[in-house]
Amino acid sequence: MAPGQKKERLDKYLTAQLEGASRARVQRYIQEERVLVNDRLVRASYGVMPLDRIIVNIPTSAPATIAIPENIPLDIVYEDKYLIVVNKPSGMVTHPGHGNWTGTLANALLFHCNRLSSLNDASVRPGIVHRLDKDTSGLIVAAKDDATHASLARQFADRTIEREYWALVWGKFSTKSGMIEAEIGRSKSDRKKFAVVEDGKFAATEYEVLKEFKFLSLVRLHLRTGRTHQIRVHLSHIGHPVFGDPTYHGRRIIYGETTPKFKHHISDLLRLITRQALHAKTLGFIHPATKEHMHFDSELPGDFGEVLRMVEL
Repeated sequence: MAPGQKKERLDKYLTAQLEGASRARVQRYIQEERVLVNDRLVRASYGVMPLDRIIVNIPTSAPATIAIPENIPLDIVYEDKYLIVVNKPSGMVTHPGHGNWTGTLANALLFHCNRLSSLNDASVRPGIVHRLDKDTSGLIVAAKDDATHASLARQFADRTIEREYWALVWGKFSTKSGMIEAEIGRSKSDRKKFAVVEDGKFAATEYEVLKEFKFLSLVRLHLRTGRTHQIRVHLSHIGHPVFGDPTYHGRRIIYGETTPKFKHHISDLLRLITRQALHAKTLGFIHPATKEHMHFDSELPGDFGEVLRMVEL
């Protein structure tokens, strides 16, 4: 930025400076830590100052900039000419991004659907209204046209969407239900992770214990905000990491015995599930076109269900 130029948000400034770049794509570059300001990682909201030195590492692989249709099987729960509801398996990324340009839900949707909405950077996120973490399974809705997308996005923004997650977590809670409120932001020690930090964004997660076992609990969760990794970070923060979560301390023994027999039992359970035992079980919204209330429920996936059966024995 030249001296005397007015202060401006980083994402807005770069969108104007980079030829052919959308604001969503610039924000993705920032999230993927491809942008440095004065040799530091900053947020998209950073106010660019005169004489700031900005470095942008733009991916050079041409195929990585556009999502392509791929014939990938989909577990379709509901579909009409306006939208599609899919039960996403664990291991599937929602849309292309750094390190995952193929094999995503967006690639599969492009192959299956005749059209998808063009909002929210259609080059890599066609139809995608919201997302689930790669290793979180469960229900997700995609839009086939822009009007449907806008309506669903507004319901998400207004927090009128019904979403219920089930998780198997370490330990027993002191209360059977409650609200976890703690600010979430990038981890200071590992920029690829998120954590509860003082300068983070407000986040609230409501929980209810459905069933208790010797060293695990089955809980139902509702998001009151929508931060990245919110459920996993919040539960780990209060000492109840999601079982099997390799990122937020869910694959080490936190509750239970210290005997070799118990450790062997935990090892057997962790071999059954290589990811976090977290599933987006229900999804509800007002259909943008018909105004009908839509509600969907899904079964727990095989790995989650098998662990649950083992701990119930």
